[in-house]
Parts: sequence; structure tokens; C-alpha cells
Amino acid sequence: MPQEEPRDPSTPVTIAYIAETAGVSVPTVSKVVNGRSGVAADTRARVEALINEYGYRRPNPANRTDLMELVFEELHHMWGTEIIRGVQRVARQHHVGVVPSEFGPQGSAIRYWIDDAIERRPACVVTVAQLSQEQRDQLRARGIPFVVFDPMAELPDDVPFVGATNWSGGRAATRHLTGLGHRRVAMIGGPERVLYCRARLDGYRSALDAAGLPVDMGLVVSAELTLDGGYGAARALLARPVRAPLTPPARPTAVFAANDLQALGVYQAAREAGLRIPEDLSVVGFDDLPVAALVDPPLTTVHQPLVEMAAAATELALALGRGEQPPQAGVELATTLKVRASTAPPPA
Repeated sequence: MPQEEPRDPSTPVTIAYIAETAGVSVPTVSKVVNGRSGVAADTRARVEALINEYGYRRPNPANRTDLMELVFEELHHMWGTEIIRGVQRVARQHHVGVVPSEFGPQGSAIRYWIDDAIERRPACVVTVAQLSQEQRDQLRARGIPFVVFDPMAELPDDVPFVGATNWSGGRAATRHLTGLGHRRVAMIGGPERVLYCRARLDGYRSALDAAGLPVDMGLVVSAELTLDGGYGAARALLARPVRAPLTPPARPTAVFAANDLQALGVYQAAREAGLRIPEDLSVVGFDDLPVAALVDPPLTTVHQPLVEMAAAATELALALGRGEQPPQAGVELATTLKVRASTAPPPA
């Protein structure tokens, strides 16, 4: 059996090293270090013995730099600019610099980003990219607090996040259309794996049910959250006949898109099909990006307070960096419907 290599005494002891030596997980060692419950007595004793043996000390927030990390998977969507605005607003108030990072489409830069982040010793991290459990443990092991922005997947209860009321937003958008008299309301949803896309779709279903309308899955299409995704889905929906008593369903008189980029794709498909908005087709988006008020006609959309969400995430991350404990791990900011000129009653 090969002997374990001796530890270099010149390198600082980390939670990850103690966890590996004790044969337990990083979160278990973190619980012991922070005096939390949920650890068996014999395990706690073993971990504490190693902590005393190696002289481990919790990272001192005073040793961190006046920098914070803002991490994206890909920074090419328009809403990324809104997030940066919100983060910068709070960072300036606290005299903290912002270091933006991008993983890229394959996530190939994530390992280098974590290594660089440890080297920079940031005060905190706000991550729009979705980190794995292992990656979150790496940050915790080095005493770097983080907050997840608008989670795309379910998170453990102890992971802090800031999101929006996506279900309520989807419901409000669809209720607006049914209230105008639309009975064939299509939904262009996002990828089913994305948590907030599922919430918006559930809100759509709830509004149809409240209006006494069946959920026709022939009018529900999944697409990428891009202009091309919305365009392709809308072309298929708008190619249907105006009236079709049997399957496939008739052409919708209204479309609710999971985000504004998809809605712009619906505009393009409608123009190619010779349809006028809103006379022939009503369209609702989600996000309320600045471009929504500039297109012709201006887009009715669900306002997601991206700037305020980013500001709240930054405030929360900086508070964690100061060692403060928030009253709750998760925060959801309210969405509101912005009614503009892209919706009207259905054609007779």
C-alpha cells in the first residue's frame, strides 16, 4: 500500500485537506468549524482532532481583497448588461471592484476561474453561472461566500440565491391575454431543464385553468431562449390554419414567449407570415429588456427587475463576506406586467 505523501508545511491547511484526511465531506468539516449540528459525535471528534493537529483557522475576512467576482456562463445576452448595472451600482457604494468572468459555451474556463478566484481572494462571488456542488464546496472550503443569481436548477436549502416571481409573471401574462378575449393562447417556453422556465409555464397553465380554458399541449412549444429559438417556434405555430376543429390545433391568436428575445423572434415570424401585431396576433414577452419599449409596436412584457435583483444579490454576497448571517437564504423579487401596444383583443 503506497504511503501518503507528507504535507508541505509551508502551504496553509484547507477544509478540503482536513476533509480528505478525515475521510468525510467538505460540508461536514464546515459544520464542525462553524459549530453547527448534524454531525455524529465520533466524526466531530475526529475532525476536531485534525483541526487542532494542523492548526487550521477559518479564513479571515480581513485578508480578502476589495474585489468581488461576477461569473457568467456566456455574456452575450442583453440581460447581462442589466445584471452588470445592478452589481456595479452596489459595488461602487461599498468601494468594491468587480471582476467579471465567463465560462464560455463548454464551461471550459471554470477550473481556471476558481483557481484565479482563490488567487485574487475576492470578498464574495455573485454567480449567474450554475455551479455544481463540488464547485460550491471549493468556494466554501476557501471561505469565499457566494450568491446564485436567478437559479436554473433546484438548490440545497443552505445555498443563498436571488430570483424573481416567475410563476406569478407567467400567470399575469396569460391572464392579460385571456382577459382580452383570447382563447387560443400559445406558449413558447424555454428548455425544460431550466427552473424559471418551468415556473413561467406553470403560471401559464394556471391562468388558462382559471379562465376555464383547457391546456392544449399542441400550443406549447419549447425553444432556446434566443431570437432564433422564438422565430423557429413561432413559424411552426403560425403556419397552422386559422380554423381547425380537429388536430392539429388552429393557429393561435396570441403568443406568450418565455423571454423578450423569443418574443422578438415571434415578431419576425409574424411579419414573414403577413400578420400584423396586434391586429392579427398579440405577443407578450418576459424580462422587459430596454429593447422591448423600442420595437414596433412596443412589446407588452413581464418586467423582471434584473437591475434590482443583481443589486440585491450583491448586497447579500457582501454581507456574507462581512460574516453577517441573512434572515433567509433565498430572496424573490416581484415581477409586474408592462402593457404596451403588442396586445389587443383577438380578430373577429
